[in-house]
Amino acid sequence: MFKFDDPLFPLEILSTKSIYIEMYFEGTILANGTGFLVARDKEKRCVFFTNKHNVTGKNPINGKHISPTLAEPTHIMIHFHKNLDNAIGEWLPIKLPLYRDDGTKYWYEHPTLSSEVDVVALNLEWGSDVQNLPYYLDLDLDDAPLDISPSETVSVIGFPFGLTSYGKFPIWSTGFLAQELRLINKDNPLFLIDCRTRQGQSGSPVVAFRKGTYRTIDLESGKISQTIGGNSSVWKFLGIYCGRVNNESDLGKVWHVSIFGELYDLAVNDYEERKKKAREKELLIEKDVEVE
Repeated sequence: MFKFDDPLFPLEILSTKSIYIEMYFEGTILANGTGFLVARDKEKRCVFFTNKHNVTGKNPINGKHISPTLAEPTHIMIHFHKNLDNAIGEWLPIKLPLYRDDGTKYWYEHPTLSSEVDVVALNLEWGSDVQNLPYYLDLDLDDAPLDISPSETVSVIGFPFGLTSYGKFPIWSTGFLAQELRLINKDNPLFLIDCRTRQGQSGSPVVAFRKGTYRTIDLESGKISQTIGGNSSVWKFLGIYCGRVNNESDLGKVWHVSIFGELYDLAVNDYEERKKKAREKELLIEKDVEVE
């Protein structure tokens, strides 16, 4: 095990945030991939994010099945970090259904963008024996004010071909930003990277990770500065990797983090509403019992 409060903690924190997943049709494994947790801040609920094609078994653009067997996942196995005493290094695999008993989905697609958006939020319940290590949307912990230009390095942190570095820790694949991030907007939230990524990395977080000297930008003034960070690490969470543009290219597609907030809120609000209705139903049943 590795203790978080150990001054010689040997891992980069981002190596703890990518989570190994397996997709199942009932008891048969279909594929492996990557996912990660997201929260708005440290007080909010964590939601699990991955690619849409991981949970549907279909290409979101043409609707074709990915598996030659035409099988579609019914369950997902998430290899969570076990909740140890301020430590990490053991995993707790939890197999969860993708559909409720009434056939409705446990996962949510983006509420306003097209069905081609290859991102879903799974609002599933897991116990206190799971350690939550999310990317934060409303804190600067995962959003250093880095100035990132085309050709600069970005990393895809996941599980190519289902491989791991140790236990269920991920592998870092590093490539280059292939376009201007400033061209991303609400109607165009997809960008390209040039990185040798492969099967199993679908659903991986994509980050700009820096040590030593790096550039920062003041978002209000636009002023760019050179920062000497020494041995400390900084990073900017950029989005979620969803696959290459085609099998002949190393260009990969990434859905930008700007679409995460709306999807996160949908998943959390629906969860709270279902929880509320379930509680109201329980109270009505208890009341009927008391009347009898």
